Amino acid sequence: QVRLDESGGGSVQPGGSLRLSCTISGIKVNNACVGWFRQAPGKKREEFAIVMIGNDGTMYDDSVKGRFTVSRDIAENAVYLQMDSLKPKDTATYSCGADSRRTGSDGTKCFTRDFMYQNWGQGNEVTVSS
Repeated sequence: QVRLDESGGGSVQPGGSLRLSCTISGIKVNNACVGWFRQAPGKKREEFAIVMIGNDGTMYDDSVKGRFTVSRDIAENAVYLQMDSLKPKDTATYSCGADSRRTGSDGTKCFTRDFMYQNWGQGNEVTVSS
């Protein structure tokens, strides 16, 4: 059984930082694709991952590139999302999704769309406000 446990959300002022954690059991993080998705208040969850990490590398949406950094700890079987220079528009519930499957013509690419991920964390609220 796959389980994703998230932690690290909270409230910060603009320009502040937070680190989200996604601890995974049931899948080895070095064999998985892990995507971070967010849902702003009153809106649907964004279909495309804002950040993704897998053995084929990392992906950052333009909205977070240069401010967010994703990493993984194989020993802890966890993925972390360091969020710096936070802006009010980053306010959202952030969820991690994990999947050991791949896509692409060579079968090595990670999914970027939320409906392809089979396993999800519970979500963490991030509020950026002065």
